[in-house]
Amino acid sequence: MCRSTRARTGLLLRKTLRNLRGAATFSVCTATTVVCFVPIFLLAIIKMLLPFEPVRRATSRWIMIVGEYWVGGNATIFGMKDPARIDARGLEGLSRQDWYLVMANHQTWVDILVLQVLLNRRIPFLKFFIKQELIWFPFLGIAWWAMDMPFMKRYSKSYLAKYPEKKGKDFEATRKACIKFRNTPTTVFNFVEGTRFSPEKKAGRNSRFEHLLPPRAGGVALALTSMGSMFDSILDITLVYPNGAAQFWALCCGEFDGVVVDIRKRPVEPWMADGDYENDREFRGRFHRWLTQVWEEKDERFSELLGESVPP
Repeated sequence: MCRSTRARTGLLLRKTLRNLRGAATFSVCTATTVVCFVPIFLLAIIKMLLPFEPVRRATSRWIMIVGEYWVGGNATIFGMKDPARIDARGLEGLSRQDWYLVMANHQTWVDILVLQVLLNRRIPFLKFFIKQELIWFPFLGIAWWAMDMPFMKRYSKSYLAKYPEKKGKDFEATRKACIKFRNTPTTVFNFVEGTRFSPEKKAGRNSRFEHLLPPRAGGVALALTSMGSMFDSILDITLVYPNGAAQFWALCCGEFDGVVVDIRKRPVEPWMADGDYENDREFRGRFHRWLTQVWEEKDERFSELLGESVPP
């Protein structure tokens, strides 16, 4: 067998073994997800059929415990318990008894897994604002409801043009939905850029930031105006992949070079919770200026972390 043929054969074998490992990892992850989903679904049915406050509190607590075990299982499956893979800064002082708003930049779908693994059992289980319509999504809708994900109700401009009396009612409905979090420590999570970063998206949105897309204020404003008085602090998280953003399939195949996660606490200032983002132009402008400043600092921090992580 000639050298070139042996090289091709070796390459094919390595690719095959890589993909087999990826398929095995993905299969185990899927099986773990299904196993954890079953008790969540059963507890959700109990919570729905017995809508009494003691029952709701007990079922919610057990659902969160199952969710934490699911995240812990993923950490093991993907080999992310190795501290060399996640270089975390700023974990000091975090508590499961506090309320947090988490803001992060978005590089890859792996971001969600990284943050869940890193913050699991350090702060309350991460919750995402979900569109009201998705509550009807088969199986997942009831799971999200059971996990107390905050559902947001938003009216389109065309709907408001037809029914102007509904203006502001969507925000009010979301605020009322968040009242249940007053007695339970909660973490609300938001990818402020709205989508994953890429050079093409950066150019398309005329981003003036070197490493980030322009922030979108709506989700953060909704969280702060709905729950601002509850939050103890804002966790401003910067994710940096020194060797390029990790891809999910590569992670399944064991190819994860590591990530730097920088966490900085920011105060929740009184004005953030007292304004009307939807109708008050002055408040909206102030909010945009504040968020832009946060993003400018994050972009600088990104450069610093990247410089620290990449050898000269």
